[in-house]
Amino acid sequence: MKEKEIRKLDLQFRAEDTDEGKMEIKGYAAVFNSPETYGYTEIIAPTAFDEADMSDVVLRYNHNDSFMVLARTRNKSLKLDVDEKGLFMDATLQDDITEHKNIFNAVKSKLIDKQSFAFTVEEDTYDYDTDTRTITKIGKLFDVSVVDQPFYNATDVSVARDINNSDFLARREQIRKEHEEKQRLEELRKLKESVLAKLG
Repeated sequence: MKEKEIRKLDLQFRAEDTDEGKMEIKGYAAVFNSPETYGYTEIIAPTAFDEADMSDVVLRYNHNDSFMVLARTRNKSLKLDVDEKGLFMDATLQDDITEHKNIFNAVKSKLIDKQSFAFTVEEDTYDYDTDTRTITKIGKLFDVSVVDQPFYNATDVSVARDINNSDFLARREQIRKEHEEKQRLEELRKLKESVLAKLG
């Protein structure tokens, strides 16, 4: 089973009162080809959401399952659009729900200005030399969230991150160990050849 990962983004998103009196919040939940570093560098490729399951995504506050759901793709109060820049979200909150009004006002007053998303990774690549992970395929998008603290700096809303992603971090450590062992063996081989050449 794929491990759920969470990313926080450090860009402002916006709250708008529409002409119809609706409460909307909008912003990019993910931005493509925008490297961010936290222990290692990570990039989301433009292909990442091509086959992602986004059939039932909810908008939450701080990924909190016990907090009132703010919007949902299933009832069309949450709209997600993948464009050349990234994943854009447009949510309509309900003015007759107290929690919705509180979150909307907090966003409007910029008390909350980050966004986050929770997802599983189906495919990624890792570059040892630059210590960079590129996420090329996301399996399922669980939620987007308005959050208090960021990870990525290039988004319009913010995305929550669990840096203790044990699955990738363990794989990263193994890849780096294998790479370093290959380098050590190659250096030993060259040293041996050099010694033999001098003796020969």
